[in-house]
Parts: sequence; structure tokens; C-alpha cells
Amino acid sequence: MIRPQNMQLIGNELAIVWEDGGESYISSQKLRALSPSASVSGERDIFGTQYGGEEGKSHSDVEIESWVAVGNYAYRFHFSDGHNTGIYSYDLLKKLGEE
Repeated sequence: MIRPQNMQLIGNELAIVWEDGGESYISSQKLRALSPSASVSGERDIFGTQYGGEEGKSHSDVEIESWVAVGNYAYRFHFSDGHNTGIYSYDLLKKLGEE
């Protein structure tokens, strides 16, 4: 697992410098839209029926307000629309920065 060495907001993008020297840039909107929270993706019952989720919701005006470390493996972001339940693993952040 590659860990972030430094994270900063540059305009409306999260800039991450990784301990291997790589860099990632992820827009606030993308980070918010792809939150790994059940409130965003919804949940399925054993029959495959979807409950909840935010499919089709626009996040065009959402900005990152702050973030906090979750253990030694992830970050939780606080967004301007009040969302703060997604826990983004280092691996997920690295993947989002490569897309």
C-alpha cells in the first residue's frame, strides 16, 4: 500500500504526492460523486433490489472543505454539501487519481 506523503487543495482539485514520488489530481466533484458511502451508492437486498443512493445527482458545485485521517489506511472528507460519511482508502484515492 502506497501512502500519501502530502495532500493539498489546489483550486477545486485535491493534489496528492505519494511516497513513491507519484502525483494524483482529483476534482472535488469526482471525489464526492464516487464516495464509497452506502448513502451514495445505495444498498441491495438479497434479491438485488436497490435502496437509496444518489444515481444521477449533480455534484458540480461541491467543494472539499476538510479531511481527517482514518487510521493508517484512509481519509474521510467533508464536503460543502454536508456529505462526510465516505471513507476513502489510500488504494481508492490512488485509483481515482489514475482514471
